[in-house]
Amino acid sequence: MIDMARKTWRALEAYHGMIYFSPEAAKAYEDLGLRGRAGYFASRSAAMGAVPANVVVAMFYNFNPALVHSSMDGAWSITDPARVLAARYESVDRTLRRILGDAIESPEMARAATLLRNAAEAITDDVTGRPLYAAHASLPWPTEPHLVLWHAQTLLREYRGDAHVAALLSAGLSGIEALITHAASGAVGAETLRTTRGWPEPEWQQAIDGLRERGWLTDDPTPTFTSAGEARRADVESTTDHNATAPYTHLGEDACAELRTLARPFSQALATELMPWLTAKPA
Repeated sequence: MIDMARKTWRALEAYHGMIYFSPEAAKAYEDLGLRGRAGYFASRSAAMGAVPANVVVAMFYNFNPALVHSSMDGAWSITDPARVLAARYESVDRTLRRILGDAIESPEMARAATLLRNAAEAITDDVTGRPLYAAHASLPWPTEPHLVLWHAQTLLREYRGDAHVAALLSAGLSGIEALITHAASGAVGAETLRTTRGWPEPEWQQAIDGLRERGWLTDDPTPTFTSAGEARRADVESTTDHNATAPYTHLGEDACAELRTLARPFSQALATELMPWLTAKPA
C-alpha cells in the first residue's frame, strides 16, 4: 500500500509543481508588486493569511530563514493574501490551458479530478500536526475539473509535506541538513538544492561537517551516506510514506492505478514544458 501511495503521488507531482515554474504565475505575482522569490513564498503561504515571515520559515523548513525574511519583507503591505490566491488560481488555469489544450475538457481529466478529489476529501478532518495542509484544505474547491485536479493534488502535496517535516524533525535533521541528506541520496544535485534554498557555501559546508561528525556522511570530497546515514534517511522516507498513505488507501489499488494512467500524460506534458531538467518521467 505504501508503494502504491508513493507512485500515485509521484504521478501527479508535476501537475501541482508546475505552478512554481509557470511564467503566467511569475507575471501575475509581479503585477501585484511581488518581485523575485516573494511570489513563491507569498503564493504558497497565502492560504495561512498574512502571517509574519517567521511562520513561513517554520512551515517551509529547508529554506534559509534569511531568504524568507528578505523575500517576505513588506509583501503584505504591497498586496494581500486574497489577491495572491486569486492570482495563483488564475495562473494555474492559464498555464494548464496553454500546455494541455483540449485535454482539460476531456473525459480523462474529469475522471482523474473525481478520483483525486475523492482521495483528498477523505482526509479533510486529518489536520492535526499538518498546518500547511490545513490552511489549503480550508480554501474553497474550484469547479472546473482541471482546477479540481490541481487543488486536490495541492492538498495531498501539502499533507505529505507536513508529514515529511515531522519525520525530518524526529530524525534530528535541521532544514539545511535535510537538503544535504537529500542530495546524498542522489535525487537532486547538491548545488541546485543549496542555491534554490538560499544557503551560503560556508553554512552548507558547516552542516556537512556536522553530519559527518554525527556519522551520517562519509569524508569523501562529495559527501555520500555512511551505511548508518543511509538507513536513517530511509527511515525518514518510510515514516513520511506511512503518514501519507491514508488518502490513497481510501481510493484503493485499482482506483490509484487508474488515476496514474489518466494523469501521467498531463504530468509529463507539464514537466516537458516547464521542468525539462527532470531526469525521470513521473512514475
